[in-house]
Amino acid sequence: MRGLLYGLVGACLLWAGVATAAERADRIQLQDGHPTEYVVVKGDTLWHISGRFLQSPWRWPEVWDVNPQIDNPHLIYPGDVVYLTWVDGQPRLGVRRGVRKLSPQVRVQPLDQPIPAIPLRDIASFLNDNIVTEQDVVETAPYVIGGRNESIIAGAGDRVYARGIPVDENIQIQSLYRPAREYHHPVTGEFLGFELYKVADAQITSRDEDILTLDLRNSREEVRKLDRLLPSGEERIQSIFHPQPGPDLTDAVIIDVLGGVAKVGQFDAVALSFGAADGVEPGHVFAVYKKGELVKDPVTEEVVALPAERAGELMVFKAFERVSYGLVLKATNVISVGDELRAPGR
Repeated sequence: MRGLLYGLVGACLLWAGVATAAERADRIQLQDGHPTEYVVVKGDTLWHISGRFLQSPWRWPEVWDVNPQIDNPHLIYPGDVVYLTWVDGQPRLGVRRGVRKLSPQVRVQPLDQPIPAIPLRDIASFLNDNIVTEQDVVETAPYVIGGRNESIIAGAGDRVYARGIPVDENIQIQSLYRPAREYHHPVTGEFLGFELYKVADAQITSRDEDILTLDLRNSREEVRKLDRLLPSGEERIQSIFHPQPGPDLTDAVIIDVLGGVAKVGQFDAVALSFGAADGVEPGHVFAVYKKGELVKDPVTEEVVALPAERAGELMVFKAFERVSYGLVLKATNVISVGDELRAPGR
């Protein structure tokens, strides 16, 4: 009987220890030397501010304290004060509205611009200028066959001609895209999509069977033969993201670095091997794990792969069907194409 009693006590203590460990793993960790208050300045982001308080800045939606005087606590402005408080033993971030300073000059935008969740300047071009689509969409889209007066390149204000049936015949103003690259999964070899970048906006002014007359409204580069006409991918830039852990995926990796850089660091944009078809959406956060190096065992002479190590965190800011774009928000090591992505553990 005594042995049974000791066994029950031991089991209870073990269970309590497991529960305590789970609580510790889920508890939000604060930065060493964190401030109690921080005054928001121009150029801040929610990620940057949260990083001053939290070890995992992407968890800021969990700690914002609901303030009845503030319609949306995620919209904060330069001059506001973010302060740390505690509720039921858990940290909370509150906001006190700061003093608005107005200057006697004409402004062409609202006086108060909320700070973005992440640095939009680093991803704005990828939000509006790049799209990733299926191969059949590219192959069936109308393509430029030439310009007026036999010109082979054209720009804003010029007229060009395309051949084919528009993907959406009801949209008069569309965009001309140029194929940039094909994406294939580096592990499975599966085709993921074509990346295209915008070279110009064009208005369809007339159509004669399958010949389209296009007037170029603006251009980022010269328009050439074989540029493809597709409905514009432009949309209102999303500045408010609500970070949450990304789903557990198989063979999720970085497949490319956007912007022409070789190595990846903080605030670099990358292409990822998954998309909306995998349940991924903007705001999903993933931990980046750098592949372990291959070393030779000095005893057995076998080649051994070292364990992967965590190298940073990124957040998805745009999701296509089978490819996503992400922004690296934390890098503790050099990040490269092929590095693994996992759901961030708590």
